[in-house]
Amino acid sequence: MKKVLTVAGSDCSGGAGIQADLKTMTVHRVYGMSVITALTAQNTMGVNEVFPVSAQFVGAQLDAVFTDIFPDAIKVGMVADDEIIEVIRQKFNEYGARNIVIDPVMVSTSGNRLLDTSAVDAVIDSLIPTASVITPNIPEAEVLSGCKIIEPKDMVAAAEKISIGFEGAVLITGGHLANSADDLLFAEGNVMWFKGERINNENTHGTGCTLSSAIACNLALGLDLKESVSRAKDYVKGAIKSGLDLGKGSGPLNHAY
Repeated sequence: MKKVLTVAGSDCSGGAGIQADLKTMTVHRVYGMSVITALTAQNTMGVNEVFPVSAQFVGAQLDAVFTDIFPDAIKVGMVADDEIIEVIRQKFNEYGARNIVIDPVMVSTSGNRLLDTSAVDAVIDSLIPTASVITPNIPEAEVLSGCKIIEPKDMVAAAEKISIGFEGAVLITGGHLANSADDLLFAEGNVMWFKGERINNENTHGTGCTLSSAIACNLALGLDLKESVSRAKDYVKGAIKSGLDLGKGSGPLNHAY
């Protein structure tokens, strides 16, 4: 059985974070493991409080996983501060982690900032260079690139800028575009578009977590990056189209559709 690790924050309402990741891993028939970087008090209406785990304890969790059940792929989500980021980088290098999918979580679906401002540089300088692929949405890609993204050609320019000095691929998700939901994969200088269907469902809590986890699962299963992204995108589309409607705000996906 293939093994996938999520390194991310906890969502007590179950729609995002490690809860969404583990659900995604289960339906992809891989063995899911989790290293928790932060506890959050959140629900479909927003994030009320964030309690970061100490960097030392994040490191202890990573040691426990890597020295016993070595993951075939890793998804990294919410990382609360630069000390945690540095520990993750050190442990990935120490253990030779592979197939790393980084979702540079900075802002929640409800608009709450989840990443300490001082940690943005650490994400760019220390965490992203470890990745096989990163999966920013448009607001996150704007932060990482310093470019304003309004239309698809802007996504290409941002991806090119983000990829400078970075050997991995960049997948910019297009859900925030006005007229489409197309995703852009920029890998080894090549541009690949994944056409997206604009679904009439406001319940999209945890879509970024779910997409990046599904990509990690597919990589663990031995698929190449293009096929992993394509299948992950189809999975998320199905989970949204299922029409689950829970909570008073932007509700979760149906991971088990």
